[in-house]
Amino acid sequence: MMMSARVGITPTLKRAVFSSKHARNVALRSAVVRRGIQTESLPPSASEAILNHQRLKRPSSPHFTIYQPQLTWISSIANRVTGGALSTLLYGFSLAYLFAPGTFDSTHIIELISGLPEYVKYAGKLILAAPFAFHSINGLRHLAWDMGKVLSLKSAYRAGYAVLGATAVSTIALVLM
Repeated sequence: MMMSARVGITPTLKRAVFSSKHARNVALRSAVVRRGIQTESLPPSASEAILNHQRLKRPSSPHFTIYQPQLTWISSIANRVTGGALSTLLYGFSLAYLFAPGTFDSTHIIELISGLPEYVKYAGKLILAAPFAFHSINGLRHLAWDMGKVLSLKSAYRAGYAVLGATAVSTIALVLM
C-alpha cells in the first residue's frame, strides 16, 4: 500500500489492479478521460479553405518595416544577395559552357564583348565588379567577426563603413582595368 503512494498510483488504478476482472474494467473506464468533442473527416479542399480562412484572421507581423534601417542588417542582406547572385551567375555560365561548349568558349565571348559599345562594356563591368567587390570585402569583415574581432557596436559600424569605402574604391579600380 505504501509503495503505491510513492509510485503515484491513484485509488482508481489501485482498484483496477488489485480487484476482479469486471471491477477492473469499470474502474479503468471511469479513470479514462473522455473527449467532449467529435471530429469529422474533411476533404483536402475543405480543410485548405478552413486554413486559409484562419490565416486571413491572423494578425500579420510588421517585421523589419517598422525598424530603422541599420548598416549591420542591410550589409548582411546585401552580402547574402550578392553571394546568391554571383553563385547563380557562376553556375549558369558553367552549365551553359557544359551544354554548349562551342558557343560559350572564350573566343566567342571575347568577340561578342569587343563588338559592344564602350558604355555597355563599362556598365557590364560595373554590374559584375560591384557585387564581387562588396561580397569579397564584406567576407573579410565576417572572417574578422568569426575571429572575435570588431564585435563592439562602434567597431562594427566602423568596419561596415570601411567595407563600403573599400567596395567603392575597388569597384572603380576593377571597372577602369
